[in-house]
Amino acid sequence: MEWHNWSGSVSAQPRAIARPRNESELRAAILATPRVRVRGAGHSFMPLCETDGTLIDMSDYDAPIEIAADRASAWVPAGWSLARLTETLWKEGVSLINQGDVNPQSLAGATATGTHGTGKDLGSLSTQVIAFELMLADGSLVVCDAEHHPDLFQAQRLSLGLFGVATRIRINVLPAYYLEERVEARPLGEMAERWQELAAATRHFEFFVFPYADTVIFKSLHPIAGEGEMPHSTDIDERPFRVACELGRKANFLIPPLQRLMMRLSSKPSRRVGPAWQIFPGERTIRFEEMEYELPRADGIPTLFEAIGYIRRKKLPVAFPFEFRLVAGDDIWMSPFNRGVGSSISFHQYARMPWRALFAEIEPVLRGANGRPHWAKRHTLGPDQVHALYPKTGDFLKVRAEVDPAGKFVNADLARLFGIERK
Repeated sequence: MEWHNWSGSVSAQPRAIARPRNESELRAAILATPRVRVRGAGHSFMPLCETDGTLIDMSDYDAPIEIAADRASAWVPAGWSLARLTETLWKEGVSLINQGDVNPQSLAGATATGTHGTGKDLGSLSTQVIAFELMLADGSLVVCDAEHHPDLFQAQRLSLGLFGVATRIRINVLPAYYLEERVEARPLGEMAERWQELAAATRHFEFFVFPYADTVIFKSLHPIAGEGEMPHSTDIDERPFRVACELGRKANFLIPPLQRLMMRLSSKPSRRVGPAWQIFPGERTIRFEEMEYELPRADGIPTLFEAIGYIRRKKLPVAFPFEFRLVAGDDIWMSPFNRGVGSSISFHQYARMPWRALFAEIEPVLRGANGRPHWAKRHTLGPDQVHALYPKTGDFLKVRAEVDPAGKFVNADLARLFGIERK
C-alpha cells in the first residue's frame, strides 16, 4: 500500500488506510495501531502525512453542518475539502472570510498548517477557527475552545496534526458575498514603489513575478455585487506556461527569454465576477515543489528583490514565478505570523526539474531576513531553530505530551523537527 503527496516528492507505505464514517469507526482506527496520521489532499510538501502505521482519510466522516443562530460561525466537517465545504456553505447563504488560491485541501489540514490567502488585514484560516471537536489518542472525544481545555485549543489552532484527529471545526463565516477579480501586468519597479497603496485599495492583494522578467502579474480581489451566472473560468491560463516549463526543462538557457516572452503575452488585463468560493481558487494543474517563507511586512519586498538578484547573478534555472502576498498578524502559538503583520514569499520549481539543491541555495536568503517557513512547504528547520523562532514551543510540546504521551500522532519527520522521542 503506497501513498504519494500532490507533487510526487513524498511517499509513504502505511499498513492501512482507514476511511471512518462515524465516531465508532474512527475510534476503532485510532485504537488499533500505535502510529496514526491523517491525510487530506496531499498538498503538504513536507512529509507531514508520512506513516508506516494507519493513514486516516476523514473525507467520508458523517458530521453535520450547523450554522449559528447569528450566522457568524458554523460547525463544519473537518475532513471536507475546501472546495466541497465552500460550495455547501454558499448554498446555506454564508462564505468563509478568506481562502487561498487553491481549494482541494481539507479544512483540518489547512488550519493545522497555517494555510492562508492574502489580504493586509486578513489572517490565516487558523485565525478564523473558534472551536474544535477532536478525538484524542485514547479514543476520547473532546471539544476545545478558549474556555474549555484552553491550552489544548491554543495548541490545536496550528497543530501539525500532533494532538488528535479533528472531526468538526467551528469557524467564523460571513454572509455569502461576491468578488471581483482583476488580473493585469505591471512593471516590477512600480509594484515595489506602490505596493502599500495598491494593497490598501483592495481586500486581497498579490502578485507573481518571474525571476528573469521585470513585469509582474498583479491580481486583486474585492467584494462587489453579483453580476449573474459566472461561466467556468480560471484566473490564469496555464497552457503557454506548461509549454514554457517543458522547454525550460530540456534547455535551461531558454528560461530567461521564455519568461520575458510570457510576460509580453500576458499584457492584456482580465476581469471576472462571481461567488467568493468560485473566485478565490484557480486551477493549478502544473505540478511543482514549493518553499514559502513568512517575513515581517517591511522585510518582504527587499527580500524578494534580494532573491531575484541572487537567481540572476547565479543564473539559476528557476522555471516558476515567485508569489508575493500579505497576511495579518495573530496570537497563535506556532504561527509564523504571531509577531505581527507579515509578507509571504512563495518560491516554486517545476516538479519535473531538479529542486533540492536550488531550494538549499534560496532558503538562506529567505530565512536571513527574519523569515519563518510555512510548516507545510519545504524547509530545513531543526529543534533548536524551532525553539528559537517560537517562544511557545515548550507549551506546545507540553500539551502534546499530556494528550498523546505515547506519540501515536508523531511521525518520523515531526519527531526530528521538534526533538520528540517516540516510544
